[in-house]
Amino acid sequence: MTIRTVTENPVRSDVGPAGDPAVPPAAPPSRRWAVAGVGAGVAGLGMIISSTAVDAVSDPALKGDSAAQADRLADQLPQIVAFHTLAGISAVLLLVFAAGLYRRLRATAGDGVAPLVAFAGLGATAVVLVLGSGLDTEFLFGLSDEGALDPANAVFYAHWVATIPWVWMLAGLAGLGVFSVARAGGAPRWLGFAGAALGGITLLGGLSPLQYLAGFTGPVLVAVLALGFAAGDRRGHGRA
Repeated sequence: MTIRTVTENPVRSDVGPAGDPAVPPAAPPSRRWAVAGVGAGVAGLGMIISSTAVDAVSDPALKGDSAAQADRLADQLPQIVAFHTLAGISAVLLLVFAAGLYRRLRATAGDGVAPLVAFAGLGATAVVLVLGSGLDTEFLFGLSDEGALDPANAVFYAHWVATIPWVWMLAGLAGLGVFSVARAGGAPRWLGFAGAALGGITLLGGLSPLQYLAGFTGPVLVAVLALGFAAGDRRGHGRA
């Protein structure tokens, strides 16, 4: 009498038999990180616009009059609140977008450094936005309490709001990172050219003495890259 024992050794133990209902189909990769990037860019543009509305120190009629400028700032508290809120939203969403972009570029960039450079540029920009809005609470309450602030300090705050949050220079690295990956076929070519153009302008603007110009192009760059990966990156998105 002969006893035969049959043992099955599948190549992959994590894959069930074909048609096994116990094995759910793989869910498509999420694009929420790219949607977050669109929100970051839109909120960033809103932050820039609300920052320009805090215009006490740019009014020629108030030039040199710190007390009058401080009084004007006290009338612009809604604009300051809008600026602070939009800066915070943009900073948080930028980090989400940076993490997703890193994962997406890493999936097709091999051992290149472009994904990390792109992540670092967006992450550093998020920090700039947090610091750029970091004085808001103190001056919001100080401006609402007449006589609580030295007018010279209020004027300094107005200059801070009109400058530091505009330094989007390092966001340009994300555009150049996408261009580097796209040039090797790891991202849509059109998106690479858009990243090179907007990223280059943002980076060069930040490096120049007119560095605050980067505040105009940086949010647009982020929004364009995010829209491209959200809606026009079918093949690459699947690989990520």
